[in-house]
Amino acid sequence: MTSSALRGQPDVDVRISIVVRPFNEEKLIANSLRRIHEAATAFVESGWETELIVCDNNSRDRTAELAKAAGATVVFEPVNQISRARNRGAEAASGDWLIFVDADSYPSRELFAGVARLIRRGRCLAGGAIVRLAPPMFWAGLWVGCWNFFSRALRWPAGSFIFCETRAFRQLGGFSLDLFVAEEIDFGQRVKRLARQRGREVVILSSEPLATSSRKMHLYPPGELFGFFLRSVWLRGQNFKDRAACAPWYDGRR
Repeated sequence: MTSSALRGQPDVDVRISIVVRPFNEEKLIANSLRRIHEAATAFVESGWETELIVCDNNSRDRTAELAKAAGATVVFEPVNQISRARNRGAEAASGDWLIFVDADSYPSRELFAGVARLIRRGRCLAGGAIVRLAPPMFWAGLWVGCWNFFSRALRWPAGSFIFCETRAFRQLGGFSLDLFVAEEIDFGQRVKRLARQRGREVVILSSEPLATSSRKMHLYPPGELFGFFLRSVWLRGQNFKDRAACAPWYDGRR
């Protein structure tokens, strides 16, 4: 099913594939998947089919077991890399549209309803949403506010929530395997170019932010995270290609 087929036909059936990539998330995965199931009622009420795919990214805990118990289709990616795991989940998907949600994020029914409206309208090729931290943190909130500004201005989807027409995602080859972080920015740039070629658009939803965990800000001192940012600027993002340099995303601290 293509979006061109949807233009002027709001009642056409659509299949939505929701892909979650967890790594050692036994503390959060059950609640996250429950919240995703609840949010997905926005699609079900439209008469659309949904599937929930969890790509276990070589977890060393009960993540996969809990995901299966929550009714998800579980696939496995042995190489610990965000891009690779998301791509593996997308390979298993059968939907017309893909929605990538982080395992520590909680989309609302209203957010999914916003995605459904964009799909029905027929002009959107991909997109994301602004984010808010749960629970909030003052200093981190300032950083998130800056991200939300640039996300909307540059139409960069946050990695915690990305949606895309499946055919476009596969045409682009998915997320870059060269990157261990910032893969969402690279993907956003590429999908914007494709959207322009097709006369389509990339949209960042702002009416209903995605709630995402602030735990990283609790687990890592501000100086450590700010130091990573400064190194990234100095190295012009070359450290994004080194998993060891991206420890906050890969060291398994939970």
